[in-house]
Amino acid sequence: MSEKALKFLGPVIILLGFLGYSTFFTVSEVQQAIVLQFGDPKRIVQKAGLNYKIPFIQNTVFLDTRILNLDAPPEEVIASDQKRLIVDAFARFQIKDPLQFYISVGNERVARSRLSTIVNARIRGVLGKEELATLVSKDRARLMDQITKDVNTEAEKLGIRIIDVRIKRADLPQANSEAIYRRMQTERQREAKEFRAEGAEIAQTVRSTADKEVTIILAEANKKSQILKGEGDGQRNKIFADAFGKDPSFFSFYRSMQSYEKSLIGKDTSLILSPDSDFFKYFGKSGTNRRSSAPSTPVKK
Repeated sequence: MSEKALKFLGPVIILLGFLGYSTFFTVSEVQQAIVLQFGDPKRIVQKAGLNYKIPFIQNTVFLDTRILNLDAPPEEVIASDQKRLIVDAFARFQIKDPLQFYISVGNERVARSRLSTIVNARIRGVLGKEELATLVSKDRARLMDQITKDVNTEAEKLGIRIIDVRIKRADLPQANSEAIYRRMQTERQREAKEFRAEGAEIAQTVRSTADKEVTIILAEANKKSQILKGEGDGQRNKIFADAFGKDPSFFSFYRSMQSYEKSLIGKDTSLILSPDSDFFKYFGKSGTNRRSSAPSTPVKK
């Protein structure tokens, strides 16, 4: 092949390749396509595979067939009891009618913006008719089903099918949260004071009961000790009386010895007594008293 033929064939191949690229297009398993001619929809391709279009005249727009997620911005809702609530919701949707979708919103970015507005409006409309307590009860599932149904009615006009709408988080506004926290804190402090007062009352009752029982026990013990002491003194006196009755002289001697033991203690003990005192009657020889006419003098041990 001559050099001139190669120069001619090269541009032809490039042109054919460009024409083929502009003519054929591929639709994947997760896509659907709309063939447009000067901006007007001509046909819809929903089956995956290789397809064609008129080059330079027609173009294609691809849309997702999967279930998509929409994270709506948080919205403030006023319940029927005038309680404010910040609701953060999300939705799951699918492009069901690609032609209606393209005519209504054109692309996915605009569709998400429209859907966010619809979701927040329906959330305000449904939750605004309920009290705050209902939003945190088991009726919340019923409310979400109602919101899903209402949003789906609006989304069908956009060629979209709403799979589900759910609330991720529902919080009170910051100012309300702080006020509720302070009220809860005050309530807990009040309960703590009540518990402490009840505990102090119970402790005082226990102490009073214990003191009473201690007083009773000590009184009973003192009573028993006095009775035992009296019985012991009685037995002791009886023994002394019996002993005195059997041998009065020995008993007198024994009591004198006890008296000497208690009186004559230490080296510097001094007694000033009369010489004929009965205290000295056992100081004589053979048990007789030593009598003296001398005047009374001190006796030292």
